[in-house]
Amino acid sequence: MQRIALGIEYDGSNYFGWQRQQHQPSIQAHVEFALSKVAAHPISVFCAGRTDAGVHAFGQVIHFDTQATRPEFAWLRGVNTYLPKDIRVMWCKLVESEFDARKSALWRRYCYVINNRSVCPGILNKAITWVLGELETSLMQIGAKHLIGSHDFSSFRGTHCQAKTATRTIHNIEIIRRKDTIIIDVKANAFLHHMVRNIVGTLIVVGQRKSPPEWIREVLHAKDRRAAGVMAPANGLYLVDVGYPTNFSLPKATSFPWFLE
Repeated sequence: MQRIALGIEYDGSNYFGWQRQQHQPSIQAHVEFALSKVAAHPISVFCAGRTDAGVHAFGQVIHFDTQATRPEFAWLRGVNTYLPKDIRVMWCKLVESEFDARKSALWRRYCYVINNRSVCPGILNKAITWVLGELETSLMQIGAKHLIGSHDFSSFRGTHCQAKTATRTIHNIEIIRRKDTIIIDVKANAFLHHMVRNIVGTLIVVGQRKSPPEWIREVLHAKDRRAAGVMAPANGLYLVDVGYPTNFSLPKATSFPWFLE
């Protein structure tokens, strides 16, 4: 039995999230179908982080076990043959049996992409979120600093979040403006359900000057979802990278979504 890791890129617009569902299309179901075809036996996969409906990924990592012996390029090309065009395997690597895409991960990194101009974009409108009215990114960055470190993020967790604890550690949040594009880059050990989108929605309030940067700290300490801003839409969110111990020697992910490089 071999364990194989894959790097997956996908546009989540047409799917009800990563996780396999009984009556709705999911990325996991397509990936398992394609892998099973190439392996010639049923395959179950495990991912680094389950993305929600409409959320995209450039750096999703999965692993699976198989009895089939195939060269790495055969897995890569073969699986992509059976996948829809909006899901792609980007790399393949034979890994040690102790590797686990979720449990071995040291951190996850998400980017949220906002188009901040007077007219909603006609191109990439399913790939980015549009916000009307200039956002003051310097104020957003000041507010974001209150979230760095280990905290109870109950104010930013989804209503149906099933995590046993709301404590997470955010390593870094950076707000980057490139002309009309704003990137909110968040790196943490792990994330709660809807955590990034709720953080983004709250930072937007600060960027619109409706609340001061210090309000972010008040929201955090409230430990109440009702204290935070409206959840940002799914289409601007990307899982871009997952960190693992160097001994696994996994390929390096892209720094940002490729269309922003």
